[in-house]
Amino acid sequence: MSHNWGPHFIVPSETLREFSGRVLLRETYDDVLVKKELVSLGIDGSVTRVVNPWYVRRAGTETWIKIGESDDQAANFPVSWDTTTVDNGDYEILGIMHLFVREGDRERILARQNVVQITVHN
Repeated sequence: MSHNWGPHFIVPSETLREFSGRVLLRETYDDVLVKKELVSLGIDGSVTRVVNPWYVRRAGTETWIKIGESDDQAANFPVSWDTTTVDNGDYEILGIMHLFVREGDRERILARQNVVQITVHN
């Protein structure tokens, strides 16, 4: 059984979808559900590190362009994005959260993604 531990897009807010200027992108995840997911996958380990890269692409296109990456879990993996570097219009933002799990002498990496549709209006 899969547990929806995240990532969950939280900034600038869960409902704001029109961006202008400099925006601080952030995501979070549910640690309790991560532990349940590990059990359901048969992984007996603990999370040692979390990294969250961010990407953007124009709606209707195929290629993602990296905005930045954060491992600052305490601040919800913030990455600053200056929307004035792109044309106004509809975009998708992709956050891919990587959880590094230590299981004995080996490391496993779990990954989940979150895609949100936004509009840039500078």
